[in-house]
Amino acid sequence: MDGEVAGAIRTLEALEAATQDDGLKLQEVAGTYLQCGQHAGAARCHARAVELQPSNPDFLYNLATSRTAFGQLDEAERLFTRAIELNPRDYGAWLNRSILRRRSPEDNHVSALQALLRELAADDPARIQPCFALSRELEDLGRYEESFGYLQRGAQLRRAGMRYDVAEDEAALAMIARVFDDNLFDRAGSGFASDRPLFILGLPRSGTTLVDRIVSAHSSVDSLGEHSSLALAVQRLAGHATEGAAVPAAGKVELIERSARIDFAELGRQYCRAIDGFGNPAPRLIDKTPLNFLYLGLIRLSLPGARVIHLRRHPLDSCYAIYKTLFRAGYPFSYTLQETGRYYIAYHGLMTHWRKTLPGAFLDVDYEALIADPEGQARRIIDFLG
Repeated sequence: MDGEVAGAIRTLEALEAATQDDGLKLQEVAGTYLQCGQHAGAARCHARAVELQPSNPDFLYNLATSRTAFGQLDEAERLFTRAIELNPRDYGAWLNRSILRRRSPEDNHVSALQALLRELAADDPARIQPCFALSRELEDLGRYEESFGYLQRGAQLRRAGMRYDVAEDEAALAMIARVFDDNLFDRAGSGFASDRPLFILGLPRSGTTLVDRIVSAHSSVDSLGEHSSLALAVQRLAGHATEGAAVPAAGKVELIERSARIDFAELGRQYCRAIDGFGNPAPRLIDKTPLNFLYLGLIRLSLPGARVIHLRRHPLDSCYAIYKTLFRAGYPFSYTLQETGRYYIAYHGLMTHWRKTLPGAFLDVDYEALIADPEGQARRIIDFLG
């Protein structure tokens, strides 16, 4: 991905122009646009595909997701509803429609969702999305006990289909703190000189999206959203952190050990090359990947001029907000309250280590303060960014 995104976008624009009469190919182009963080290009492709096939439920669903990304919620709801009418088994459309807006006694889909679930076996994974959708709508209606029951059922089904051990993540976060200690920072070099990167990080559902919008409203800042440029650069360089030919790290433990021996300045250089490759001319670019908190030590070592904002939230609110979210990918700890709590404790321990080892390297922003005083917190954030 390094330095290639701008070229990929030009190729996609040519492909888009050449596939204006082929709905399926337009879907493929749209998907690649999204991988490059180009939501406007994806939206154009989705809209053209629906023009070509207005009764294709998959095309309608994809256009609805594009409309959602741009805040066009009325149009998104209309499209999700039409997709469901054409394909009542499009469970993703049911979920996305339910979470678009707060539901009321006069405007909800509770009865329809309950009827849908009655058609599915108790252990059918297809129940996952309708359960999360129904939980959300019942919560909006103040029917909290019922809401939690459906949430628990959906989360249990989701967890049953995963292979995951939270103990491995607990051990990995503890190991990061041991490896990235004072001695490592004392003997490291100066890194790569650039103040272009801005990192907004923390656990999911902690306010990172809200801060991303606040900061990207500044005339000299734009957001690249969530992307894996940093993680990919770390993995690539860690493959060269041993003698001989490059060999990928065998697991988390080996990756952590190797990452402490990489060329930190080269990591910063590769990361900056990657974000330059998106072709965005803004002087400063946001990386809103929440789990970059794992790499805070590497960010400091490789990009000492980068600004970092860390979002945090009350533990109970944070864990429950995570638990009641059905993520498309990642965050496997989030489908039991016990595992969510254990991961939160490990995250809290690592952030305490970063705060002690790297004083002043990042700004803590409390979600509660952000909601209570958005203007005051926005000024505090902008002052920190300089």
